[in-house]
Amino acid sequence: MWKTLVGDIMSHPPIVIEPEATLKEAEALMEEERIRRLPVVDAEGRLIGIVSRSDVREGLSVSLAGNPYAPDAEEHWLTVADVMTAEVVTVTPETPLWQAAELMLKHKIGGLPVVEGDEVVGMITESDIFKLLVQQWRNEMEAAH
Repeated sequence: MWKTLVGDIMSHPPIVIEPEATLKEAEALMEEERIRRLPVVDAEGRLIGIVSRSDVREGLSVSLAGNPYAPDAEEHWLTVADVMTAEVVTVTPETPLWQAAELMLKHKIGGLPVVEGDEVVGMITESDIFKLLVQQWRNEMEAAH
């Protein structure tokens, strides 16, 4: 398992969003796809940021607080670009999985965009790593019996 590469277990194709998307659009996409983070890409498909479910929720609450008497009036006030993190920690498909896990622990994040050049080719998350661990443990347990 220590030889496993990010590309072996990453989720792909990546689900991405544009910086001009509204927070409501980001929230709907995350709900629909059952994910907690989205790489943000520009018109050329280059990675420019990442937005998490908590970023979106916080942005939506700020947006609603902006006009408590007409909450729908400011619904599209903030965009993904307004709440995304621009400094993104990334890995490549060739990155050893243990290094990706170490980066997540070091930066206290739950997922990393997987890039080749500036193009996002997938995502690796803590859930992907947990699934691999459970599979390995199950295989070892079955082999022992």
